[in-house]
Amino acid sequence: MFSKIAVHRVGNKINGESVTLSREPLQLEDEMKELLGNYFLSAFKSEEQFQFYSDSYLANNPIYSAVSEIFEDPTQFQSQSENIAKHLYEVAENPRVLAGELFVVYFEGEPTTSADGESEPIDSIGIFKTEKRESYLKIFPKNEGFEIEKDQGISLAKIDKAALIYNSNKETGYVLSVIDNNKNGDIYYWFEDFLKVKQRDDDYFHTQETLAVYKDFITKQLPQEFEISKADQADFLNKSINFFKEKEEFKYDDFVKEVLEDKNVIESFSNFKSDYEQDMQIAISEDFPINNQAVKKQQRHFKSIIKLDKNFHIYIHGDRKMIENGQDDKGKFYRLYFEEEK
Repeated sequence: MFSKIAVHRVGNKINGESVTLSREPLQLEDEMKELLGNYFLSAFKSEEQFQFYSDSYLANNPIYSAVSEIFEDPTQFQSQSENIAKHLYEVAENPRVLAGELFVVYFEGEPTTSADGESEPIDSIGIFKTEKRESYLKIFPKNEGFEIEKDQGISLAKIDKAALIYNSNKETGYVLSVIDNNKNGDIYYWFEDFLKVKQRDDDYFHTQETLAVYKDFITKQLPQEFEISKADQADFLNKSINFFKEKEEFKYDDFVKEVLEDKNVIESFSNFKSDYEQDMQIAISEDFPINNQAVKKQQRHFKSIIKLDKNFHIYIHGDRKMIENGQDDKGKFYRLYFEEEK
């Protein structure tokens, strides 16, 4: 349960809307605290983590500076929450960004799991913005019957924008969980313009990026360099995702030997990976623990589908030897072998 909460109303400066600041924390009963606490924290389901950064010094990042002040001196909570709201107001440079309530929340001693697997309490600061309004009905008794009124309010189903900053790794920009469920046509407003965060260099990041660069290689680069069928491409994708599902640790040499096999294909992938890292200005490790949640997220993009005109789609899930392709006097064909029909 949180110990402090402040709420401000932040409009869109471009649209001539104002920012309304509350000058004192919100006072709530325990029941409402528990309801809101569950509403805020239930938004964070991914293991993907971020950190603050700055183009110069970390202290020049307004949100990093504000949360640092709060962590060092919790009596600064209200004034710094106002600074956070002012900054959010100033960075709205897109007329499609919606106005909404900004909640700044201080959580004391929330249990987290450390690198060694031990659970330990750690303070955190949550920044949440609600934008969407939903209609609902109020039904109440009147005389000997009932009356219905329509009203609008905030749904407790899903928060629009959220960030949870843990009081950990201050020197490298803290550890954050961040989500944006309502981008309104502006993908930079919350992550980049307001928070200015980047993904942390951890096992989730390396799992995600390795799968991403490999998929690009198989679907884009490989067909340009080698004679390869769609069925072979599907087989490469299946073998790679199975490798990540079956192993606990990624080792580059093992991966290319088991999945790519051919030395010319391995060399091509190595060059492609180096170019990718240079273009994206990142460094992907060649030895790291595999993050299962990142695998599940990336697996959605590893669909091994052969699309044949407008008539058929072939979904390939397993043994490459069970599918053949060729051509005869009737045209191109695929031949599929199976043991039983379901």
